[in-house]
Amino acid sequence: MKKTLVSALTTALVVGAASTTFAAANPFSDVPADHWAYDAVSQLAADGVIEGYGDTTFRGNQSITRYEMAQMVAKAMAKTDVSAADKALIDKLAAEFSDELNNLGVRVSNLERNADMVKWNGQARYTYRNLRTEQENGSKDRDNSDKLLLRLEPSAEVNDHWHVKARLDATTGMSDDKGAGDNHDEDKVSLKRVYAQGNYKNFQTQLGKFGLYTPEQGLVFDSDNSMSGANVTFGNALKTTIYAGRIDVTDQEKGYDLNRNRNFDDTANMQGITLQYATPASKWSGGAAYYHLNTNDFVGLTDGLNNKEGYTNGKNDEDNANIWSANLGYNFDNTSRLFAAYANNTSADNLDKSWQAIYSYKGAQPENKNTWGAYAAYRYLGTYTSIFGTEDAQVVGAKGWEVGANYAPFHNVLATAKYFNGKGIDSDRDVDTLWGRIQFFF
Repeated sequence: MKKTLVSALTTALVVGAASTTFAAANPFSDVPADHWAYDAVSQLAADGVIEGYGDTTFRGNQSITRYEMAQMVAKAMAKTDVSAADKALIDKLAAEFSDELNNLGVRVSNLERNADMVKWNGQARYTYRNLRTEQENGSKDRDNSDKLLLRLEPSAEVNDHWHVKARLDATTGMSDDKGAGDNHDEDKVSLKRVYAQGNYKNFQTQLGKFGLYTPEQGLVFDSDNSMSGANVTFGNALKTTIYAGRIDVTDQEKGYDLNRNRNFDDTANMQGITLQYATPASKWSGGAAYYHLNTNDFVGLTDGLNNKEGYTNGKNDEDNANIWSANLGYNFDNTSRLFAAYANNTSADNLDKSWQAIYSYKGAQPENKNTWGAYAAYRYLGTYTSIFGTEDAQVVGAKGWEVGANYAPFHNVLATAKYFNGKGIDSDRDVDTLWGRIQFFF
């Protein structure tokens, strides 16, 4: 996490200007001109251990306060590559000015801690997507979109174990260059997440509205999904996470087959559990999961295709989704990885299975310039299992091949490109997507 501008300014004021700002209100008396500490500090300065006031001088014969002397001693104590003789001088000075050092430590550490209690990270990104789908008459329907997003993610420290975190997204569609004043639906700022997180040894919990990205890597839930409620994670090599709460389905009217003239307007209750095993020493990783969701919006979507729109009229229309999944990964070396996942919605009568196999090579790291990565995957996203699945290049309800690459051309800049080519699972008609994104992290 990066320090905030406030933190940087505060630190500069504390360390760089303390000799003037704090000295003006210094409660400590001056160090007498004949005090042995001057000789000790002069020796440490000659040895290159400290630099006096920062300009390599000690201001002639001007006496300094005990507080200012303690500041110099504190800087000397921070050095590790000192000789035995200098270490003895530092220890002698530390004993002489122990009270001032204690006071200095409390004042500086408290200021730095308060300045760092709220930190901000974020990104600005541009996303382009070109989706082409074959129609019944053989023609191709094209859907182009390009969007800008500004994301801010503040994190506030409560105490040693608890933080409060949030996510703010401001989005705008660029296809018509209309702003919010023109009633452009996509020009909006929304609070996507806000939650409290407690971190303890081998235990973590989140309370509020938090991210929901499970081990299947986009097969069941996408990295942008959020749920309201609580989760607890415990364990070391084998981590178990238990979820309980609600997840919004109002923005899930998407996908190659999912949108059957049906408007989602409900929120699903959700309970789930994931078990995932991984260790740095092992090349293998794997796990399993189970999710139960309940909403009226599922009625008529998962019970068969009894009419053109996909509705059913029976009294026993299913309003549940019971999804279980399993995943397995293998690291060939530090650069190559093979991953596979499978999921099934046992409450659905059709389009009830999803699976994917992914081979990845390296991977771009935004903080490291010129790093890159590439992958190839085959994905089969059943409409009623991957209701919340990732839809970058591939769309829910389709099967086919996907390839992609990412590259960091500059520090904290990431460029990603993906291409998908396949067919609709239910329709067997062609579908392909070109997808690209550039992100600027800060």
